[in-house]
Amino acid sequence: MQVDLTNQVALVTGAGRGIGRSISVALAGAGAHVFLCARSKDQIEKVKEDIESNGGTATAVPTDISVENELISLYQMVKGQRGRLDIVINNAGIGIWGKLADFPIEDFDKMVNVNLRSMYISCQQAVKMMIPARSGFIINISSVVGFKGYVNQSGYTATKHGVMGLTKSLSAEVQEHGICVSAILPGGVDTDFIGEARPDLDRSVLISPGDIAKAVLFLLSLSGTAMVDQIYIRRRTSAPF
Repeated sequence: MQVDLTNQVALVTGAGRGIGRSISVALAGAGAHVFLCARSKDQIEKVKEDIESNGGTATAVPTDISVENELISLYQMVKGQRGRLDIVINNAGIGIWGKLADFPIEDFDKMVNVNLRSMYISCQQAVKMMIPARSGFIINISSVVGFKGYVNQSGYTATKHGVMGLTKSLSAEVQEHGICVSAILPGGVDTDFIGEARPDLDRSVLISPGDIAKAVLFLLSLSGTAMVDQIYIRRRTSAPF
């Protein structure tokens, strides 16, 4: 996917591995300076090294997005160091599985806090920087369970439905300011995460994280007269539509 992001500034949450890592590398490869956000300093430092070894630039910022002050400080750092923010990829998330009847409410609260509340705050901080510039892209990584539902995933599914509600409302709210808000809804992706959620799936048929990164670049490559609200990416072996 050919897209020129030279001089643009991007922020990716959950950038240390899996989908977030692939997206970060792709954005840097297209010329953006990428702020890498994740709890694990070692992971994002490794991503930073990989980006720089291929001629890109990145800043690794260890951040627990579930802690509001840490997330706000991350955005303040971006503003202080770069003075602008063009692209935000809200990718970080957690999944805890089990039947609703005996699911611990504290585990549900954890998922709501990371998957939905933190994304809400991230979007809020992003638009505060983007509205004055009258431009920007916010891409929220949702899931197939943003519109479907699976056994043992009621809590996780509820948060991803919430992500879709947030994305739809925010997109309408900031359109007049020239800001584009989209969602990508992947099915099973070949990461450690899917191994926990769906151990029944054959890993050989899972979606590559690089496919999600390509979808991000596609959204960013569209002309000023085109917009895609959401992209659902399924496993080729799963049922269509």
